[in-house]
Amino acid sequence: MSLWKPDPKLDLVLERVVDVPRELVWAAWTKPEHVVKWFTPAPWTTTHCEIDLRPGGKFYTIMRSPEGKEFPNTGCYLEVMPNERLVWTDALLPGYRPSEKPFMTAVIELENEGKGTRYTATAIHRDEAGKKQHEDMGFHQGWATALDQLVAHIKASVH
Repeated sequence: MSLWKPDPKLDLVLERVVDVPRELVWAAWTKPEHVVKWFTPAPWTTTHCEIDLRPGGKFYTIMRSPEGKEFPNTGCYLEVMPNERLVWTDALLPGYRPSEKPFMTAVIELENEGKGTRYTATAIHRDEAGKKQHEDMGFHQGWATALDQLVAHIKASVH
C-alpha cells in the first residue's frame, strides 16, 4: 500500500471488493484487447487502445459516444507495479512531455481480499473545480459501471 493518501477536496475515490483475482483485474487494465471490452461505461464504447506499459509509456484510448462522436485520450504511465498499482496521467504525454490540457491523474490499486480483490480507483485533480467537473460528469456512476463491466468481462473470458 502506498504512503500517498487521497485529498477529499481534490480527489474522487471508488473502492470496492470484487470477486475476481487481482491478476485478472491487472490483465484487464494492462492489455488493449481487454481494455476495449470494458473501459467505457455502456452505451459508450472504447474503439481503440494502445498500451506501452512502462513509466513514460503511452496509455491511449478512443471512446465513442452513442451518437458516434469519438474522443481520443492520451496519457502517460507514471508507475507500474504489476498486480498492485497502476498510475497514469493526462497531464503528460508519452515520454513525460507536458500535455496541453491536463485533467487528472488516475491511481488503480489492487489488494488481495479473500479470493477476490480490493479495488481502489482514485482520480486526482489539480483543483476543486476539476474535481467538481469530473463528479458532475458522473465519475462515481461511470467508474462503477466500468468496474462492473471489467468484472463481467473477466468472468466471461475465464470459463
